[in-house]
Amino acid sequence: MKRAVRKSKRKVSRASAARTSAKMYRTSMRDVPKVGGLKRKDGWVDMQVQFLIDKASAGADHVIGWTVLKPGARHERHRHHHCDEFFIVLKGHGHIYTDDGEAPSGEGDVVYSPRKCWHGFNNTSNADVVLVWGWMGAGSIEASGYEVAPDSH
Repeated sequence: MKRAVRKSKRKVSRASAARTSAKMYRTSMRDVPKVGGLKRKDGWVDMQVQFLIDKASAGADHVIGWTVLKPGARHERHRHHHCDEFFIVLKGHGHIYTDDGEAPSGEGDVVYSPRKCWHGFNNTSNADVVLVWGWMGAGSIEASGYEVAPDSH
């Protein structure tokens, strides 16, 4: 019996060590630069995008981002082959792109797009739209399998 207890204590100790070796990551939006080089031809129309948490910054297998869409800005219809995406409209309103066309979307909306599902956002208002969003299953745009819809632009 003593041997079994010692053995299980060793397992607990290793598990505790593994948990404590993981390190929390913390940043501030003030410290994260806006993503440069986003091209209209790739579906990024006048967007301000920040990757707050990703593989490069935190070693994460997901991305958490912040986007501001000025009036007239939009993220064209696109999809991700290797990750799911969600976004929450924190401020403003506009239209989301769906498989069935466009639909109104505004403050408080939470939208989930499973991988390979076409989606996007168009700020049709006269004020900024602020979105917090995430990719689940990919730590970078390259890993996400990003594809803009051929009928966009």
